[in-house]
This record gives sequence, structure tokens and C-alpha cells, in this order.
Amino acid sequence: QVQVVESGGGLVQAGGSLRLSCAASGSIFGIYPMGWYRQAPGKEREVVATITSGGRTNYVDSMKDRFTISRDSGKNTVYLQMNTLKPEDTAVYYCTLLMSGRSYWGQGTQVTVSS
Repeated sequence: QVQVVESGGGLVQAGGSLRLSCAASGSIFGIYPMGWYRQAPGKEREVVATITSGGRTNYVDSMKDRFTISRDSGKNTVYLQMNTLKPEDTAVYYCTLLMSGRSYWGQGTQVTVSS
């Protein structure tokens, strides 16, 4: 089994910052691509940023100037540094690991940005 666990969400004022963490564990043999997605109330889940096993990153254009994805070298652990947060960033943030053509998801962590 594979477990994906996110942490670091919370309530923050507009303009503030949060750092999300995600660790994947279990029956994982190797280093795999990972990513962050989010789902706002009443909206579909959307990608925020992804990172390859080698550390190459990719961002949604609207977030790349404020969000930074990173990972620990040699581990299936990723982070999402979120700066200059806006109320529209309010969502449940999910971490995913892509292994052997299958995506493994965490339970999500709530981020709420107050105006």
C-alpha cells in the first residue's frame, strides 16, 4: 500500500504565506513524480504544480510567481511554498504521487485565506 499525507494547511490573512508538506510512504521503490492540486468549493480539482523525480518543476501560469514546489533529494517528499496568498487561493490542497501509471492521492489539507 501507498500512503500520501499532506500537512501545513490553515487559516491565513491575505498577503500571508503558508508552506505545505507532503510525504509518500509504503510500497514505493524508487523516486517518482509528485504534484500539488487544489479544489475550491464548487469547482473542479485543478493542478497547481508538479515536480519530476529529477526535480524539474512545472507550474500553472497564474500561480508560478507566488508558489514554489520543491522536494527533498532522493525522497518522495514535496513541499509547496505559497506566498502573497489571496482569498481565491482558498481550497483543499491535495498531494499526489505518480507511480507505474497510477496516481496516489492524499486526503488533502485545507487552506483558507481571509480578506
